[in-house]
Amino acid sequence: MRDIILGLIGVGRIGVMHANNISALNGTLHSRGVNIQLRLTDVATDHAQNIAAGLNAGFLPSVEDLIESGLDGLVIATGTATHPDLIRAGVDAGIPVFCEKPVALNVTDALPTLDYIKHNNGVVQIGHQRRFDAGYLEAKREYQAGELGWIHSLRAVTCDMMPPPVEFLATSGGLFRDCSVHDFDILRWLTGREIVEVYAKGSNNGDPAIGFVGDVDTALAVVTFDDGTVGTVSASRYNGAGHDVRLEIQGSRRTIMVGLDEKSALRSPEASVTFPAGPPHQTFAERFDQAYRTEMAAFVELILGERENPCTPEDAVAASRVADAAQESLATGVPVKVDLG
Repeated sequence: MRDIILGLIGVGRIGVMHANNISALNGTLHSRGVNIQLRLTDVATDHAQNIAAGLNAGFLPSVEDLIESGLDGLVIATGTATHPDLIRAGVDAGIPVFCEKPVALNVTDALPTLDYIKHNNGVVQIGHQRRFDAGYLEAKREYQAGELGWIHSLRAVTCDMMPPPVEFLATSGGLFRDCSVHDFDILRWLTGREIVEVYAKGSNNGDPAIGFVGDVDTALAVVTFDDGTVGTVSASRYNGAGHDVRLEIQGSRRTIMVGLDEKSALRSPEASVTFPAGPPHQTFAERFDQAYRTEMAAFVELILGERENPCTPEDAVAASRVADAAQESLATGVPVKVDLG
C-alpha cells in the first residue's frame, strides 16, 4: 500500500468540502494500492482542529509546519489574494500543488506566478471543476465529433441562489472574476477557441451593500470568439429558484444544453409540462458534487504520474484574461478586446 500525504490549507466552505472529498478517496483508491492521509491547517485554529478530528486527519499550526511535515501534494483553498505566495511555497517544496481558481486576483498579479512555476518546473493544477462534470464532458465530445454541426450561438448561465457574504465580495475581484470565470474557462476548454472581445453590462437590484463594495449582483457579457462565433455569459447572485448552471450550444444540426436535468432551477409555464419534477439544486457544491470528487481524484493521479495536468495555470490565466476584460467593459461601458498574451 502506497501512502500519499496531502496537505490542505484553508478549511472554509470550499476547504471543508475538499477535506471531505480527500478523506473519501480511500474508498476507491485502496483497491489500487493507494492510501490517502490528510493534514491541514488554517488561521482559525479551533475550527481547523475540529475538522481534523472529525476526519481523523492531522492538524499543523502553520503553513510552514504543514509543508515541512513531508507532503506528497498541497491543496490550497484560501482567499484569492493568498494564492500566489502559497503556490510558490508548494513549488519551492518540490511537490505538486492544487489551487482553487484563480491564480491571483487579476492577470497582472498572476503573470509573475506563472513565470515562477515555469522557471522552477512546478506542477500546479487549478480548480476549474466543470471540466470534470459529466454533462460538459459529453458536450465536448459531441462538439468535437461534429455531431452538432457548425456552432452559431453559445449561452452560458451561472446563478447563485443567494449571494455570499458582502465581506467576501469586497475582495473577490468582481462578479465576472469570481463567478463567470468558470464559464469563460469552460467555453475555451469545450470549443478549443479563444474569446477575443467582451461587452458587459450589469445591475444592482438586491442588497445595496454589494454596490457599495464595487460589485454588481447581476451581469451579462456578449463574447466573440476568434472565428466570429458569438455567445453570452450571464450571472446573478439572486436566483431564488435555485442554483442554476447551464450551457446551451446551438449548432446547425442540433442544440444541446448542459445542466438540463430533473433538478434544474427552472419551470415551464406551458400547460401539461411537468419537467423538471425534482427539487432544484441549492448550492454550487451540490450541483457539482461528483465533479469536485473527480477533480480531487485527478489531482492524486497527477501526483502518481498517471495523467497529464487537467487544468494548468496557463489555462486558468487565459480564462482570467477574459474575466478582466469583462470587468473593464462593465466599468467603461464599451467593448473590450481580450489581451491574449
